[in-house]
Amino acid sequence: MSAPAKTLMFLEAESACQAVGRQLEADQAARARIAAKLKANPPRAVVTCARGSSDHAATYGKYLIETRLGVVTSSAGLSTSSIYGQAARLEGVLYLAISQSGRSPDLLSAVAAAKAAGAFTIALVNDTESPLAAAADEVLPLHAGPEISVAATKSYIAALAQIAQLVAAWSEDADLTSALSSLPRSLEAAWALEWPQAMPVLQGATNLFVLGRGLSLGIAQEAALKFKETCGLHAEAFSVAEVMHGPMALIKPGFPVLAFAQNDATYESVTQVLDGFTARGAALMRVQSDPSAVGRLAAVAGHPVLEPIAMIQTFYRFANALSLARGYNPDTPPHLRKVTQTL
Repeated sequence: MSAPAKTLMFLEAESACQAVGRQLEADQAARARIAAKLKANPPRAVVTCARGSSDHAATYGKYLIETRLGVVTSSAGLSTSSIYGQAARLEGVLYLAISQSGRSPDLLSAVAAAKAAGAFTIALVNDTESPLAAAADEVLPLHAGPEISVAATKSYIAALAQIAQLVAAWSEDADLTSALSSLPRSLEAAWALEWPQAMPVLQGATNLFVLGRGLSLGIAQEAALKFKETCGLHAEAFSVAEVMHGPMALIKPGFPVLAFAQNDATYESVTQVLDGFTARGAALMRVQSDPSAVGRLAAVAGHPVLEPIAMIQTFYRFANALSLARGYNPDTPPHLRKVTQTL
């Protein structure tokens, strides 16, 4: 591949490792305080509150909280409070609101309703002067810095990292805590990787599936969104466990499939399903750290909780290049703007 065009998207995604480094240094006391409260008063459930890329980070958080802490985690239907005016019963619930801007009206309405209903609210937000930061009981800053490109990149990675750090502190997971200290270096290594073999498959494509399972499902959702908004490419994200129920009927020889497969308990089942895609003639591209995998796109090996974060970092570099190759400007997707005023 030729030297990359350094769009705002490129430059902002490249700096994600610095944002994570700032988190590691700045927020240890806040995470410890919040973790102590959660351990002293374990929530009966966790509810996430987010839109767009932030909601994909919430998907990652769902699987991480449920697999590491066993606490049921669900995504809030924001219109329940903002449109329908119905209050949920949230006593004893941890309410995680995730946002880059902290200014979307429906998100603010949902957090206010959650607090009034007795939830303990935490804002993971990039703008610490935002109304969301002021409304929440606790704030964990993303430390992504100004993000000008409409397509969120570094703020998404920062949200993933802050969630992982909160769960590591809450669960007292020493291995994950240790691995997080090297996450900035892993992101740097991931940014240096390229996927030249995927370019000819996707430059002229019109549709594709993006697959993940467990901790990588939120990564697949985010990648599918970026294909749509920066590349004008219709992409649909599925869990590997769900794609067999109906969507498989669309697979024909040459149909593009991008799959994220982290090295954890899902790996064997994911590999079996992906082998089935290959048998059906799909143009399968596997993002995984195993160098022996057929159709592999390079990924950085590491702690299984953190491998998906490094994978999306490499993806952002590729998405920037693909956007330009398809004749788009990734910084200014049509019909979109940075802060979405959803009611």
